[in-house]
This record gives sequence, structure tokens and C-alpha cells, in this order.
Amino acid sequence: MNKKIAPWSAALLVLISISLIGCGSQSQTIDAGVPKTITVAQQGEADVTGSDNTALQRAANMLSPGDTLQIGPGEYLMDNALVIPVSGVTVRGVPGRTVLKKNRAVTSLIIEGGDWGEDVFIVSEPEKFRIGMGVAIKDDRNAGGYSVVTATIEDIRGDTVFTSERSVNDLNYVNGNARLESTFPVLAGYGLSDVVLEGITADGNKDLNPFELDGCRGGAIYLFDCTNSTIRNCVARNYNGDGISWQITDRITVEACEAVGNTGLGLHPGTGSTNSVIRDCHSHNNGVVGLFLCYRVRLGVITNNVFEHNGRYGVSIGHKDSDNLFENNIIRYNGFSGVYFRKNPERVGGHRNIFRNNKIKNNGSAEQGYGVYVEAENQGEVFENNLIAETRAGSEATQRYGIFIAKGNSSVTAEGNEMKGHSEADFHDENQRKR
Repeated sequence: MNKKIAPWSAALLVLISISLIGCGSQSQTIDAGVPKTITVAQQGEADVTGSDNTALQRAANMLSPGDTLQIGPGEYLMDNALVIPVSGVTVRGVPGRTVLKKNRAVTSLIIEGGDWGEDVFIVSEPEKFRIGMGVAIKDDRNAGGYSVVTATIEDIRGDTVFTSERSVNDLNYVNGNARLESTFPVLAGYGLSDVVLEGITADGNKDLNPFELDGCRGGAIYLFDCTNSTIRNCVARNYNGDGISWQITDRITVEACEAVGNTGLGLHPGTGSTNSVIRDCHSHNNGVVGLFLCYRVRLGVITNNVFEHNGRYGVSIGHKDSDNLFENNIIRYNGFSGVYFRKNPERVGGHRNIFRNNKIKNNGSAEQGYGVYVEAENQGEVFENNLIAETRAGSEATQRYGIFIAKGNSSVTAEGNEMKGHSEADFHDENQRKR
């Protein structure tokens, strides 16, 4: 049914239209569909001026597919993640100078609420939080993996906090230490495609952030359910958890990036991520692993990287992580072994991974040291034309085995490798099969 618009209503609509056209920066009035650059700076001329996550998110929310968010130099204090809102965009900083740094974390016990499907929590110390802050929802039983929920605080009324996401557990707030923690990724994207992140340093500020968020739900840089996207020339450092994590993804490229000083894993493709390309990266001095292939990581190409000085392993391969190619990497000075195949039965092992032309050197500690340690019952693993060596002498020589195969039904082919300097054996198979 058509209704006639009153003359004063029509005039008002014209005035509103004129007002909307006239407000905002010039970049916001460019015709729809024409790529534009949205700028953020801490001072001077920019579309958005500020030095925290609120300013960054306000600028990001102006993006449309095809646009670029240009973040100027400086340290931006993060009380929540910068979340990329749309596909098909580039988020670019000034390499080494654009730093997104996580603010000091706070926590409070949940004293009521937080059952499965609830987004309302009565907390003991509501004064610690503010609207817009990022939080993790957890208890002692649900403190890791996908049991943790990350969310944004949407409202606070007295001692009651309302979040953007619902609990996926019945939280135990009687004796299970149910809590809200201001823990979140620093830079994140969810359900995106064709996104480029480049030239940004994401700093987890771990000295002021004692609450860990593992790579299933976060990381200094975090992608979830994303495709055909690139993380380039970025630094992920000092995060209480993982450096760069990408989960449930396809065709993610991580190139020329550095992961350093993170308490967990440096680089973490996981949860069925396929066709990852990891090249020219440096993952070092992380608490556990330089590169951790989690569950069902397949068809990846990992080339020209350096994985060194990580707490346990340079590269770790596990559950159904199959058909990946490792070529021209340097894997050295890691605490237990350069390469570790995690213990799995054959039916859920990671099969047919190829290591070619890598340098696997000088790994281990005073207690134990291996170039390659195969604890899994994997099939079709191939090591060819690699240098697997201990080049140091005396007490510094800790890589005592080149390739060590533990008891089990594993299948490893080693051909054309240069293996030397090991005090125990270049190749040792506990199954005593001849090779």
C-alpha cells in the first residue's frame, strides 16, 4: 500500500541526506565499490586519530571489500582484539613501528551465571572491567581448547556483566574457579576470505598478562574459519600462548613473519587447516614449539624457514597431519628434538610427510637430544637429502641421535641424507629393522 509523504517529511529526508553526505572524512564519501584507504594515526591528519584498540576498531569498521586500513607508527594499547570485520581487505602497518600491545590483564571470579548458553555473569569484582573489553570465559575444567569462549563485554550493570558470546559449558562457579579474564587475541579475523595482514607487530605483553589463552581460541595473531588469506612481514611476540595461530582454515599463507618469545607455540596451523604455505619465517625462543601442526593439518608447503631455540621442538607433527612438504628449512638448537612425530596409533597418525634439503642440527639438551624423534606409528614418512648433524663438541654436543624411531609400527624412509657427529647413532630404530 502506497502512502503519500507529507511535504515536511520529504524536506526532512532531504536535509538528512545532505547532512549524511557532508559528515566524515573525504575517504568516507568515495563512491561505493571504489577501493579506498582508511588511515589511523596517533597524531596528525588521518581518518581516525587515537592510540588504542577503540580507535583501530572504529577505523576498521569503515572498511568495505577492496579497501585498505593503513595503521601509522606507534604503540597502540589493546583492551580488546582488533577484529577485521569484512573479507577482501588489507590491514597494513609500518614494519617494526606499528605495534599493537596488549594491555594489563585483569580477572574476576564468576559467582553466579555462566551455564551453557548464558551470556550473563555475576562477578565478584565488576569494577575491574569496562564495556568494550575483551574477555575469556573459563573455569579450571574448561581452561583450554575450544571449551574457552572469547567475547566482548557489551554491558555492565552493577555486579552483572553481559557478553557478546554465550558460554559453551556449565561453568563451575562453586569450586571450579569460574572466571572472566581480559584475555583475547591481539589481531584477529573470523570467517573471512582474501584478507592480507602485513607489517604489524602484535605484542602480547606477557609480563603483565599471566593468564594463558591457547591457540584454539587465540594468539597474538589469530585467524579462525578463514580462507585464501595472507599474513606477511608481521611479528607475533611475547604472547602468553601462541604467536600466530590459524584454525579451521584453507589456503593461508604466512610469509616473512617472526614469532618470538611466546610461551606456547610460535606458529600453529590447526584443526583441519589445509594447503597452508609457510615460507621465509623465523620462529624462535618460544616456550614449547617453533611450528606445531595440530589436528588434521594437510597438504602444507613449509619452505625456507628457521625454527630455532624453542623450548621443546622445532617442528611437531601429530594427529592426521599428512602429506606436508618441508623443504630448505633450518631446524636447530631446540630443547628436545628438531622434528618430533607425536605418539599416535596408525589410524590417526600423520602420514606421508616429506622432509627434503633441510638442515637439522644441534638440537637437544643435557638430558636428551635428537635430530628427528619418531614416536608415532606413522606411515610413509620420507627424509631425503637433508643435513642431520651435530657440529659441536664436548658438553655442547647434545644431538646424540640423528633419526630415532621408537617402538611401534612406523614407516620411515631415509635416503641421501648427510648424517654426522652423533655420539649414539645417526639412525636408530628400536624395532631393529634393517634399513
